[in-house]
Amino acid sequence: MTAIETARAELEAKTGTEIGVSDWITVDQKMIDAFADVTHDHQWIHIDPARAAAETPFGGTIAHGFLTLSLASKFSYECMQAMPGQVMGINYGFNKLRFLTPVPAGSRLRGRFTLTAIRQRSDTELLRETQLTIEIEGRDSPALVAEWLGLSVFEAEGG
Repeated sequence: MTAIETARAELEAKTGTEIGVSDWITVDQKMIDAFADVTHDHQWIHIDPARAAAETPFGGTIAHGFLTLSLASKFSYECMQAMPGQVMGINYGFNKLRFLTPVPAGSRLRGRFTLTAIRQRSDTELLRETQLTIEIEGRDSPALVAEWLGLSVFEAEGG
């Protein structure tokens, strides 16, 4: 059996099951401000704690939705290991993505992953669909849910 065939069989056996839960990470104002600087998104609900406390229902600043989403990569490194013969993983995009709950500065987040589908695209590529939920510690509703696509690329057999 080739490396990709072995990986496909292992992943198909895990389809429909939770494959990992990451550690918690704190999203503090310093992280939010740095993200604002990198993305040039300086909307006051993210970077002005006094105004956000006075003029929003959030009680203070909130993280950018895209900051929350960008942490998915960190969470996935903790939960999804490369398979034997895999030479790289590529973010292939999203089928669905919803930001459900604002993330107040100082919140702790973690990622929860469930493998929902696997499809072989070629002799060297497996396309994985994963249900991603980014949870906010102490909240019933998650920050976001998404159907995330990842391409696992394997070494060509014989080369």
